[in-house]
Amino acid sequence: MTNVVVIGSQWGDEGKGKIVDWLSERADVIVRFQGGHNAGHTLVVDGVSYKLALLPSGLVRGKLSVIGNGVVVDPHHFVAEVEKLRAQGIAVTPDVLRIAENAPLILSLHRDLDALREDAASNSGTKIGTTRRGIGPAYEDKVGRRAIRVVDLTEPETLPAKIDRLLTHHNALRRGMGLDEISFDALHNELTSVAEHILPYVDQVWRLLDEQRKAGARILFEGAQGALLDNDHGTYPFVTSSNTVAGQAAAGSGLGPTALGYVLGITKAYTTRVGEGPFPCELHDEIGKHLSTVGREVGVNTGRPRRCGWFDAVLVRQTVKTSGITGIALTKLDVLDGLDELKICVGYKLDGKEIDYLPSSQAAQARVEPIYITLEGWKESTVGARKWADLPAQAIKYVRQVEELIGAPVAMLSTSPEREDTILVTDPFEG
Repeated sequence: MTNVVVIGSQWGDEGKGKIVDWLSERADVIVRFQGGHNAGHTLVVDGVSYKLALLPSGLVRGKLSVIGNGVVVDPHHFVAEVEKLRAQGIAVTPDVLRIAENAPLILSLHRDLDALREDAASNSGTKIGTTRRGIGPAYEDKVGRRAIRVVDLTEPETLPAKIDRLLTHHNALRRGMGLDEISFDALHNELTSVAEHILPYVDQVWRLLDEQRKAGARILFEGAQGALLDNDHGTYPFVTSSNTVAGQAAAGSGLGPTALGYVLGITKAYTTRVGEGPFPCELHDEIGKHLSTVGREVGVNTGRPRRCGWFDAVLVRQTVKTSGITGIALTKLDVLDGLDELKICVGYKLDGKEIDYLPSSQAAQARVEPIYITLEGWKESTVGARKWADLPAQAIKYVRQVEELIGAPVAMLSTSPEREDTILVTDPFEG
């Protein structure tokens, strides 16, 4: 038996929800280890759709679910999402949900700052494309050692000094922007009003996970965004504010790296991204519209349309290396049904020179031109296929070409949003 880390191998929105749900049924513990409520998973169980942003997917299956210290937690959103799940008949109690005591909180001042910056950047043509939910500013305060963390809600006597420290920084920023300052009382009330709702779930997650590991539990680490949005290894500065590569599963949960086992990279059969930033294979033609329409490429929690393009093997191959991906789960193959021909990016041309990687330079990323190979498409439907024999020959050829180009095997192949419409090659928990 082995533990499994699930990450997105592209820019997110690869269809992690279904795969994580499929794996959750086989796991004992599910852990969120980074991000905030800016990335969502949609689970479809017995025809019922559950849209999650912050809470781990395992809750829908009644499994022990953990929000790790690498996550930034909006306490008010937490309460709202818990109530939403309960309204759908899901039991959410401390028996099945725990929050790391050392996880930082997202507050209203973080959301305000996020929106103000994005508005200013939009006016100057330099916006990043954030969700305006305060995730970035909350991580800044964590790194700046002024964050208010979940554990601080358990010590009301020490809270005033921490509020003062946080407001010293944020009110200076607000004065510089010509905005009204935030009062101590307003922030204090914001924190104390939610404390009783979140404190029952607080735990020493690092200890809990170590105990579960020693007891032989199968642990599933659930990534939120794609690896190409990683703060170090992504398309900087058009990235998120946390590390999204597989290695963060250890740091963001408190369980050591030797406990991480199989790394499953969720990989869409084409490429999409939300927000700003480079996208070498982006399509602005009828094929792009086809991928967007048939793939229903709209953000789960934000409603933002996704940009679409051909499969980029260069990017996924790079993620295979930076995250140590063992195998991939290839999703949305059915969206390619009916196309006469398919293209795969196998390299880039940069200033007349061929390269086999995405450069770190922002300027260079904007200049790279994709080098494609062309494959014959297929007319038959792949929707609902559950074994290789159900797939058209050209679809199998496409999958094999992807495997060869990225340097990782397909462990799972998803052929529809329904969880049972999956071709299993390798069970990640079995290694």
